[in-house]
Amino acid sequence: MSYELLIGDCRESLRTLPAGSVNCCVTSPPYFNLRDYGHEGQIGLEQTPSEFVESLVRVFREVRPALRDDGTLWLNLGDSYGKGKQLLGMPWRVAFALQDDGWTLRQEIVWNKPNCMPSSVTDRCVSSHEHLFLLAKNQRYYFDHKAIQEDAVSSHPSGNGFKRPARLSYRNADGTARGNDQQWKGVGGKRNRRDVWTVPVRPYKGAHFATFPPDLIEPCILAGCPEGGTVLDPFGGSGTTAGVALANKRRAILCELNPEYADLIDDRVRSIVGEPEEEQIDLFEGAFA
Repeated sequence: MSYELLIGDCRESLRTLPAGSVNCCVTSPPYFNLRDYGHEGQIGLEQTPSEFVESLVRVFREVRPALRDDGTLWLNLGDSYGKGKQLLGMPWRVAFALQDDGWTLRQEIVWNKPNCMPSSVTDRCVSSHEHLFLLAKNQRYYFDHKAIQEDAVSSHPSGNGFKRPARLSYRNADGTARGNDQQWKGVGGKRNRRDVWTVPVRPYKGAHFATFPPDLIEPCILAGCPEGGTVLDPFGGSGTTAGVALANKRRAILCELNPEYADLIDDRVRSIVGEPEEEQIDLFEGAFA
């Protein structure tokens, strides 16, 4: 397995990818008006929320051709506050704009952070979650639900302790179980994954400010990309997506604006994979205007 690193503006780099060469895109763009990464052309420091939204729409408009027809986009995005203490609702603004641009907005997943950053704010609750959106290129898409099933919380098929009367039991016309009953039986006490994921924030000693934890994106990669397939991250950052992809026998393509992150990415990938032999990770660097 290998990963490819494309240095430059992702809106240019993405155009070099062959059509249909990517199984899924898993990424976390810079959040609006949150941090200055000190690089010309960076996304996140636009003057208005609408300009920020348009910047991301343009990026994912370039992602679409590279995706297979059954490809998916997994988008992690946190919210921001503006003038007058206004919560801007940036994740949903972006999600709705992508929907308007032709993406199928399939689901919102809530990332619950049990060890979120403490806050001294006294006129609202402390923020302890972010959004993860599942979007698809088309209405029919690849999704390996069995790869991300979780342990059932009850020995009862419904998983909630409720005993259905026979007349309410979910059954097919031939009497076989369906719905939650079928989901539980025969799969070793597993259930389909819920849409609230509790994943602790994990510190990263590297110089990159914002990294999402490997445990957050592993289910995205397992569900969205078959073994041997290719995962794309247009905002490569520290390289977490590539590390998780390689650790699960997938290939990866990263785009990164800042060339100074190249060394960080290689170290991060190796730390996630577990210090593999040199020949197990191939690094390709491309330069774009």
